[in-house]
Amino acid sequence: MSNPTEQSTEPNGLSPEQRVEPPNPRLINAGIVTIHDMETLRACVAYENAHQQRVQILRLLEHRANEIRSSEE
Repeated sequence: MSNPTEQSTEPNGLSPEQRVEPPNPRLINAGIVTIHDMETLRACVAYENAHQQRVQILRLLEHRANEIRSSEE
């Protein structure tokens, strides 16, 4: 049975896996900065925690979460 986090995609067609596991590592930042909602961000954090647990990626996601929260205020 597949993990729903891996299969869910946003309207632009990117899954959490595609955002944090692109074929070219330089695209990770692009995948993260194009996250515009907390639901997508949480899905990416969940994916990263379940798979790689890379501190660097989790920090980028945390920074993006802070940016999203700031823009919502």
